[in-house]
Amino acid sequence: MKTAFILCGALGREAQDIVRKHQWEVDLIGISALHHLLPERITPDVESRLRALRAQYARVIVVYGECGTGGALDDLLARYGIERVAGAHCYAMFAGPLFETLLAEEPGTFFLTDFLARAFHSTVIKGLGLDRYPELKEDYFRHYRRVVYLAQRDDPLLRAKAQAAADYLGLPLVVQFTGYSLLEDRLIALMHTPQEAL
Repeated sequence: MKTAFILCGALGREAQDIVRKHQWEVDLIGISALHHLLPERITPDVESRLRALRAQYARVIVVYGECGTGGALDDLLARYGIERVAGAHCYAMFAGPLFETLLAEEPGTFFLTDFLARAFHSTVIKGLGLDRYPELKEDYFRHYRRVVYLAQRDDPLLRAKAQAAADYLGLPLVVQFTGYSLLEDRLIALMHTPQEAL
């Protein structure tokens, strides 16, 4: 039987690229990235998928950061004996120590990934209701001073989308290429560690 990754929709393309690159026998089961707006939904959705999938797969790995669940996700996974890729959130998975450096340099940093650059309108503008209440933009973003785009791909179209997001916010854009960084390294480590040793 194969391995399943239960993953955040914001990491779907990246996980798919990593799986394809390493030719792993893995099925990807996504959970909506919009749950980041209501993180209390993450743990119940992960659990419902775990219950449905555990009998079908030799191994299940959760590809999620802690993502604001207040420890509930890790508590759930401990009960089920399921591994999670290490990391507080996708920004740290992609940028590693650079994330903390960038945040210390400017605490008012709004971060983008490839996913957020691509889906800025649906996840940020619509997700926060700014399409209906544009006057809230100032309230939401008044303390931000810049946008840092942590780019996983060197893609001019995504860079243009990141620039459009920064323009919408009225903030300067900094582009930092990260590749898949720690996300790939940590998935490799999990896939090459025998399950019984975990």
